[in-house]
Amino acid sequence: MTNPRTVTFTAVASTPSRRFDRGGNSGRLQRVCIVTAFWIATTMASPAQSFTTVHNFAGPAQGGSWPGSGLTQGVDGNLYGTTSAGGGGSCTFGCGTIFKVSPQGTLTMLYSFQEPEWGPSSGLIQANDGNFYGTTAYGGGSSNCYAYNGCGTVYKITPEGGMTTLYSFSELAAPLSGVIQASDGNFYGTTYYGGGGSCTFGCGTIFQLTPEGTLTTLTSFAGTNLSAPGGLVQATDGNLYGTTLSGGEGSAYRLVGNGSVFEITPGGTLTMLYSFCAQTNCTDGGGPGTLIQAANGNFYGTTLYGGANGKGTVFEITAGGTLTTIYSFCSQPDCTDGNEPTGLMQAADGNFY
Repeated sequence: MTNPRTVTFTAVASTPSRRFDRGGNSGRLQRVCIVTAFWIATTMASPAQSFTTVHNFAGPAQGGSWPGSGLTQGVDGNLYGTTSAGGGGSCTFGCGTIFKVSPQGTLTMLYSFQEPEWGPSSGLIQANDGNFYGTTAYGGGSSNCYAYNGCGTVYKITPEGGMTTLYSFSELAAPLSGVIQASDGNFYGTTYYGGGGSCTFGCGTIFQLTPEGTLTTLTSFAGTNLSAPGGLVQATDGNLYGTTLSGGEGSAYRLVGNGSVFEITPGGTLTMLYSFCAQTNCTDGGGPGTLIQAANGNFYGTTLYGGANGKGTVFEITAGGTLTTIYSFCSQPDCTDGNEPTGLMQAADGNFY
C-alpha cells in the first residue's frame, strides 16, 4: 500500500462536534459538523453500508454532552470516552465526564469533572497498567492562564472510576491532544500553548511524563519554525513523530506558517521533516492533523486546507520527509466528498478510514 489512489466516500452522519480555535476567538470551542466518512484503498471494494446509533447523549442536565474525542476499546471489550461538557460542577454547561459504554449501548458514567479539574480535552488511552489516561484543557493548580481558570492537567482513571490527577500544569499550556505511552513506559504529549517563542501565549511544547507524575519538557517551539503541536505517535524506530498546525516555512494562506511534520527522539532531539504549503498554490496542503504509521512503515495524515482544490488533503510521508498527496478533497461535484478532513486510521483490511 505504498501509494493508494482509488477513493470511495460514504456519507454516514451529520454530527455536531467542536474545534479549538487558536485565532481571534482566543480559546473558544467552535461548533462544526463532521459530515463525511471515507476510505482509501489500492483497489475498489464494496463494503456493506450500515449505520447504528449505539447511544444518544441527552445533554448537560441529564449527563454528558459533546463527546468529540473518539473512543478507546478497553481490554474488557467495553468502549471508553470523554465528553467535554455535561456532568456536574459549576461550569455553565457542566464540566465534562468520563464514560464507559458496552458494545450493546449500555452507558455507565465513570466520573463527572468538577473544579479545579475540568474540560477533558482528549480521548483516553489504556496504559500497560490497565488504567486509562487523558488530559484536561482547563483546571489544575494555576488560576492565571489566559481565558480560563487553570492551565490543564494529565489524569489517570481506573476502569472502576477512581480518579487521580497525575500532573497539573502551572503555566499556560492546554494539553489538547492527549498523551501516548511509549515503549519506555513513560507518557509523551504536547501542549498547544506555553513554552517560549514569538507566539502571544507561547508556541507549545513536547513533554515526557513518568507514571509517577514527574514531567520533563523535551522541547519548546519557537514559532518561527514550528508552533501549535498536535498529537504524537511512536514509530517502529522508537522515535516520536507529530505535526504542528502552524509554523513552518510556507507563507501561502497563513502568515504564521502552514504547519509541519517533525520527528523527536525520546531524548529531545527535534528534526523538522516537512514544511507544508511548500508547493505552488499550496497543492501539498496545510494545517496538518495527527499522523499514523501504516503497515508499510510510512506515515499518513490529513490537512485542513490546501490541495488541488484548497479544501484539504490526505497525504503520505516517509520517515525521511518525502511527501506525496494521496487525495485532494472537493474533487467531486458540489464537494460531495467533503472538506477539512480530520483524523485517519488504517483498519485490518489495509485500507485507510
